[in-house]
Amino acid sequence: MALSRKAFLRILGGGVVVAAGAVMVIPRLDAMPAAAIEGWAGPAPSDTDPRRRALAWALLAPNPHNLQSWAVDLSQPDTILLHVDSRRLLPATDPFSRQILIGHGCFLEILAMAAAAEGWRADVSLFPAGEWSLDRPVARIVFTRQSGTAVDPLFAEVPRRRTVKTKYEARPLDPAHRTALLAAHTAPALPLSIVDEADKVERLRALAIAGSELEMNTYLTHKESIDVVRIGAAEIAAHRDGIALKGPMIWALRQAGQMTPEKAMTPGTLAWSGGRDYVLAGYASARAFGWIASADNTRATQIAVGRAFVRLQLKATSLGVALQPHSQTLQEYSEMAELRAAMHRETNVAGDATLQMLFRLGYAADPGPSPRRALQSLLAA
Repeated sequence: MALSRKAFLRILGGGVVVAAGAVMVIPRLDAMPAAAIEGWAGPAPSDTDPRRRALAWALLAPNPHNLQSWAVDLSQPDTILLHVDSRRLLPATDPFSRQILIGHGCFLEILAMAAAAEGWRADVSLFPAGEWSLDRPVARIVFTRQSGTAVDPLFAEVPRRRTVKTKYEARPLDPAHRTALLAAHTAPALPLSIVDEADKVERLRALAIAGSELEMNTYLTHKESIDVVRIGAAEIAAHRDGIALKGPMIWALRQAGQMTPEKAMTPGTLAWSGGRDYVLAGYASARAFGWIASADNTRATQIAVGRAFVRLQLKATSLGVALQPHSQTLQEYSEMAELRAAMHRETNVAGDATLQMLFRLGYAADPGPSPRRALQSLLAA
């Protein structure tokens, strides 16, 4: 079955199957497996350990490539030791694990919010065994019962949080929403900027598209993404992580032999070209961008960036604002150096300062939750 790129994008957006010249709407074909998203319901009622209950919420945090690179040790009473899972890294696109640690900051912020919601104080000590390395913990979290603990209003948004990668609506960012997002950011050491001026957005959009194309045209960095693509419901259910591709379109392309990891790695194929067009169409629809910068790039700062970013995303969720991080032009591998410098210049992040997060903002339909691993798989043996 031969499908044009135009047909590929139409199917991708509309959820239909094209076969023998006919168009059939089959909404539930190859749907997201229920087991892969059961974590979004929160902790099991039967689980009484406050650490496990908080972890059940924390594992919903945003993280690079949805690798969920968290590993936890519960061997000490009332304590969690949080590690980086060394099997879940991105050495090609994130060679210094900066993005991985930002994901750990997101995890820690939701963990603390979840603990407080059930009357526990979670005291976080970063790098308790000294400077971070893969054989040392990122954080020690000690739980202490505390009556009257305030529930963070953003905690209610955790199960509704989404990273929206689809095209955004044409309408501009509501000025009231821009103001609310800026006001909600309470980390002065990590300045937040949001821009929606057409000329500025166009320049940022062009750089984001260029970075995405460069990553796809660099073998090792593109392969790193393709290696964690889960194609179809069966693969998604088996892994419950990574980049999930599902639905009628994926089913049709798999049946036609058009959607395989090998084809997705090969420029000019339908899988490669259609994937590229889909990603770039999302950036082309951007009407506003935001970014978070820092004066330094220490490991503690990277954690702080994650904590601030997830709070911003939860605030956006409460406002009905869609958000998608753009990581490509911020990445530290050599091929991206020129575009990374250009993005720093465009965002006025100069000198030794670091552009830590860049994201597009707008409005879009809820794409549904992404897969999450079972809590048990995060626990140290």
